[in-house]
Amino acid sequence: MEKTPLCIVGLGYVGLPLAHAFAKNGYPVFGFDINESRISELQAGHDRTNELTDEQMQSASMTFSTDPSVISNAQIVIIALPTPVDDNNKPDMTILEAGTKTVGQHLKQGMIIVYESTVYPGVTEDICGPILERESGLVCGKDFTLGYSPERINPGDKVHTVETIIKIVSGQDERTTDILCELYGSVVKAGIHRAESLKVAEMAKAIENAQRDINIAYINEIAMLCSKLGIRSKDVLKAAGTKWNFLQYQPGLVGGHCIGVDPFYLVEKARMLGMDTQVITSGRAINDGMAAFIANQVSTALKVRPDNARILVLGLTFKEDVPDTRNSKVQDVIKSLKARGANVEAHDPFLTDAALDHMQVTSGSLDKGPYDAVLVLVPHKQYKNLPVQTIINATKPDGVIYDLKGIVDEAAVRASGRTYVGL
Repeated sequence: MEKTPLCIVGLGYVGLPLAHAFAKNGYPVFGFDINESRISELQAGHDRTNELTDEQMQSASMTFSTDPSVISNAQIVIIALPTPVDDNNKPDMTILEAGTKTVGQHLKQGMIIVYESTVYPGVTEDICGPILERESGLVCGKDFTLGYSPERINPGDKVHTVETIIKIVSGQDERTTDILCELYGSVVKAGIHRAESLKVAEMAKAIENAQRDINIAYINEIAMLCSKLGIRSKDVLKAAGTKWNFLQYQPGLVGGHCIGVDPFYLVEKARMLGMDTQVITSGRAINDGMAAFIANQVSTALKVRPDNARILVLGLTFKEDVPDTRNSKVQDVIKSLKARGANVEAHDPFLTDAALDHMQVTSGSLDKGPYDAVLVLVPHKQYKNLPVQTIINATKPDGVIYDLKGIVDEAAVRASGRTYVGL
């Protein structure tokens, strides 16, 4: 039986793995993205996000294009575009709306348009549907229908993939939901959860990451309190974790394209409905304040004035072992240290010097020491595998080694005479 042709709009961390999952299961897959360099590299069989290996890229047949006319080749269009926030932490759906407009211009009767982007409840039907109608001249719910199936990709995670994560699926009507459940069910081995409506599915996605954000915020606040008490949150959490129902969250910087962004979509929707969120907003404020807290810990521990300090930051991405710098709070730590007058350099094994220049960060490395302080902020495997002496040697004898995630040998650092600081 011939399988339904699909078009994936947006070929980033979410869209590309999804396209590959369908393609390797025999679906005709067209991938559309406006980024010419991205399309060129994919056509050459390489994925710079490292979500797919070159071997995986070559294992399935996919057609990649910057020509939006490929959209009309599909029966089902899946939109996987980013939904960030602006400088005021307001939802920025500019990219999603532009992509929807493009799809609408190539919409055919009978198509199903599925959204995977994170949004607040109502966006699919109340914002995207009307754009599609306006651009196509067709009637939503009659000439074409809508679906929503939120992405649950965890960048860099090779265990929790498209196939192994339960998929939430919803459609505008029963027939659409049936079709989408069958479609996603053919590639997702973990199973399908059939949501009662588009709004239920949209809300479910939004609260997933908000829940993690709030839990981490609680632990971050505990870490701040422990700092004032002169005890280590690491030791406190180890003790508390001996109880069977204690949730094992760790303090740290909260960035990235999901956890540090999605809660603001809930806050905005609540505001539109005349409701002020308390817990969600407080959690965001605590997590956004962690960068300044870390910079203050470092400044306090320094044996020289911050404006005389030379500091090396190890790790710039929002999480370990990925090249993704979106909404990375490490950059906020750097800004906070620079505001104190410090000379800050940085290194990340996943980023080139050109990428650091683009981020307006000075390139540094352990062999350019000794530094007044070395901050290990992202636990990349390359840093975990470093001999502790390498980090010690890069730090002045009276210098500071800041270990955000506890990957450095604390005893060895203290034995060397350096100051060890961590959460």
